[in-house]
Order: sequence, then C-alpha cells, then structure tokens
Amino acid sequence: MSNPVLVEVLRGGHVESRHRGAVAVFDADGKAMLEIGDTQRPVFPRSAVKSIQALPFVETGAADAYGFGDRELALACASHNGEVGHVELARAMLAKAGLDVEALECGAHWPSYQKATIELARSGGTANALHNNCSGKHTGFLCACCHGGIEHRGYVRADHAYQEMLRGALEDVTGAAHNADNRGTDGCSIPTYAVPLRNLARGFARMATGVGLGQERAKAATRLFAACMAEPFYVGGTDRFDTRLMNVAKGRVFTKVGAEGVFCAAVPELGLGIALKCDDGASRAAEVTVAAVIARLLKGDALADEIAEFTRPRLTNWNGIEVGGLRPAGELA
Repeated sequence: MSNPVLVEVLRGGHVESRHRGAVAVFDADGKAMLEIGDTQRPVFPRSAVKSIQALPFVETGAADAYGFGDRELALACASHNGEVGHVELARAMLAKAGLDVEALECGAHWPSYQKATIELARSGGTANALHNNCSGKHTGFLCACCHGGIEHRGYVRADHAYQEMLRGALEDVTGAAHNADNRGTDGCSIPTYAVPLRNLARGFARMATGVGLGQERAKAATRLFAACMAEPFYVGGTDRFDTRLMNVAKGRVFTKVGAEGVFCAAVPELGLGIALKCDDGASRAAEVTVAAVIARLLKGDALADEIAEFTRPRLTNWNGIEVGGLRPAGELA
C-alpha cells in the first residue's frame, strides 16, 4: 500500500516537493477515529514514546523520593535543545541520585540549538552527554535505578533489568509486542521497537485518559502529560515545535516529536491519541501533519484556529526573503 501525499512544499506558488505518510487517530478502547495510509505498518517511534518510557521513573517512587516536580518530569520526557537550563537541570537531577555526567550512556553531541552551541564553544567548553537531547530521559532511567537498588551500569542494554521494565510499560500501553524480532537501537543507544501507528495512537489515548491502564500507571501517565504541558520548554526548548505548540495549547494538547518523521500526540479532553509518520523522515512535514490533525479534531474551537497557524509555515532564504512554504495536502487539506 502506497501512502498518500500529506504535505506539499511550495516555491514561488508551485509545488516543489511532496511528502507521503500515514496517520492514525484512536481512542483508548481501540476505536479508529481517523486513519490515513497504512497504519498497520510497523514504524520505530524513536523519541516520540519518551513519556511512556518515563512511566517507571514515576511508578517506582523515584521522582517523589528525589523531590522532582514538573520541570524534572518534563525533562525526563524530552528531546531537548541542550540549552543551559536543560543541561543544568539534568546535572542537578543526577546529583540527587549521587551521580554525575559520567553515569550517562547516551553519548555526547553539541547542543541542538545553534545559539547554545556557539555560547558553549565561545566559553571554551566542549559538549558532553548532558548536552545530548536524550540526557533528561537517561537521567530519569538512572535515578529510577539508583532509587530501586538496580545496578545502573549498562542500563542501555536490551537485557538490563531497567530496559525490561521499560519494555513491559511499552507493551502494556500500546498493546503491541516488543521483542528481539522488532527491536533496533535508538540514537541514544537504548532499544527501540517497531510497532504499528494504530497501536501507538491507542497507547497515547490510554496515556491521556488512563483507560486500560492500572490505577498507578494511569496516575503516572496523567502526571507526566500534565508536567510536559505545564513546562513545555523542558520538553524541547527555544523555537522547538513541541514547545511552541504546547505553549499555545495551554494544557489542552500534548505532542512529542520522534526522529525520522514520527510524531505522537494526544488531546486529553477528547480522549484521543495521534500517531503519524512521514515516509521520507522529514520533520518539517511531520510538524505540519500533526498540527493539521489536531486542528481538525478541535474544529469549531478557537484553539483550532491558533494551531492551524502551524500548518502553513513560511520558508525564507538566508536574506530573510520569503521563498515558499508548506501546506497540508490530500485528506488533510
């Protein structure tokens, strides 16, 4: 099955490029509210499922034991810019568990935000694992291990006790198998599992509503979503799509980007979860797609008009001259 065109890229009023993909919108009971393209094809959700991976961090009592609030919980779900605020919060979280940057096994890269990279280089600093966009997630893993008396070294391995906990949470929430047959390795070295978009969409509806989850898991999911929506800067950072959209939505919408054109989202008041993937892995198209889907679901609400602004981003050149833009296409138009 060939996925349809979801987004068009314009230059001078002409379509220059097209992005194909698939979208699933489900409720927590497994009812499809919207399906476009092949939603049964397994995809690697990558960082889009960080909120699910953060469940054991809350459920084990680690977050409360170390006195963490919304900012720390949001950072545990983040793909952050590596700005000073992100780095220092991750450092402080590790210190609460008696650890430092050396405990992180996510690898090091320069901040994702160019200004943060320039400031770090200008000060004579070098990038370390705290600047990794996944350092908040890994810090949550480490804190939970230390609190639970689990040996933290090697925590990124598929056979590590904590990865087994994460795999169990992912299976419980999505209802899809997570095993060696559909396992790959994520950019931050932990396992990632390919599952159908429809399972991911249903899973995010469960996270948003608690339906189908145990009492403690439902409470943890609600708390994590609320933290991310309350502190969106710590989920992404300056100029990041997740941060900008959740700032506009003011606690009504949760979104989380994943690598390679994946997005997962939820509209808690509607009890709906969203999962999508652009076939070519383009994040620009995935952002337009998730905004178009959310605006469609909220049609008739003033918030829909605000979110619709995200569906037609302008493209400018290095002189700041507008050269084109993006727009939803096909069933999303």
